[in-house]
Amino acid sequence: MATAGVITRPFRLPEAIWAVAGAVALVAFRLLPWTDALTGVRKGADVYLFLAGMMLVAEVARQEGVFDWLAALAVQYARGSPPRLFVLVYAVGTIVTAFLSNDATAVVLTPAVYAATRAAGATPLPYLFICAFIDNAASFVLPISNPANLVIFGDHMPHLAAWLAQFGAPSVVSIGVTYLALRMTQHRALAQEKIAHEFSRPPLTHGGRLTLCGIGAVSIVLLSCSALNVQLGLPTFICDAVTTAMVLTLNRQSPWPVIKGISWGVLPLVAGLFVLVEALDHTGVITTLRAALHAAVGNAMTATAWSAGLVVGFASNLMNNLPVGLIVGSVVASDQLPSQVIGAMLIGVDLGPNLSVTGSLATILWLVVLRREKLEVGTWRFLRLGIFIMPPALVLSVISMSLLAHVR
Repeated sequence: MATAGVITRPFRLPEAIWAVAGAVALVAFRLLPWTDALTGVRKGADVYLFLAGMMLVAEVARQEGVFDWLAALAVQYARGSPPRLFVLVYAVGTIVTAFLSNDATAVVLTPAVYAATRAAGATPLPYLFICAFIDNAASFVLPISNPANLVIFGDHMPHLAAWLAQFGAPSVVSIGVTYLALRMTQHRALAQEKIAHEFSRPPLTHGGRLTLCGIGAVSIVLLSCSALNVQLGLPTFICDAVTTAMVLTLNRQSPWPVIKGISWGVLPLVAGLFVLVEALDHTGVITTLRAALHAAVGNAMTATAWSAGLVVGFASNLMNNLPVGLIVGSVVASDQLPSQVIGAMLIGVDLGPNLSVTGSLATILWLVVLRREKLEVGTWRFLRLGIFIMPPALVLSVISMSLLAHVR
């Protein structure tokens, strides 16, 4: 019921209320000891710090016009060509997702793309679909590309070299196949488009340039932490907080507009989901799933990896990928499962939500941004796109990872 509330938002109440209400109800009805609930909350500490840091720097970048500048840059270099603009927006979305997480693409790049395409005389929706699909398709390029990656691996995050060796090729496949499928679905709309050949790009402010440099420095630090097998939450928060403080200090700005602009409700939402999954562990469901997965691996490891990736991918659309990611993280925690099986499930959690508009938190946030701009994308319209785009990308990404594992 709590998960259904998070996905459907009855009475238009925020997602966090339903997750927290579910967690409180478990304790209130003595279905979960309060000490276990606190243990569940504590398990998310690294994720909370990571999310808080990323939201800080993304909001500063938004307020300094960095994303508006990037979107306008894409329109300018398109030189009146809708197909070229499509490629450029896709490239920008890939970079933002890889280095700032998929939530940044959904929340701050989407309105920038809307504003830039409208100013160029384009129909925004084909380009806005890019933001919705690339924020999941590129979300396992790096460990920092999706908070779900931290949820699944927890304290056992692979080193950066091991991550790139396992997920580098599948990420390229995911991004490439998603682009081709999305481009095919938007071919007719782009053929009818006419956009301005000349476009005035707003200059990047001093604060914007400083923010871009800060984001670059943060990315280097986080990649170094990943290479040294250091947990990413605290370094992310410290680096992003320092970058934010520097930009605000040099611009002599108050921190309150940045603080007020952040969707802090994401943190209690994630905490509530951690408690809900802790309750599943308390009832023995996680142990049962773990035993079933081990038995399947013993019978046919490669087939188990493929089927696990597909099952997790489609389950993410039924339950949302955050709780599914938490369940996967609990199943693989402190277990010696083959990396191929764990990797397939991670791809399912990250890429699988491209099927439905409620599949991931990032896609839900994307939908909220569209509604703010008076644009409506219905469930069935998104599903018709998703059923054409997600399954081939998921299957081919998992296959590419399996083939690489066999080669090694």
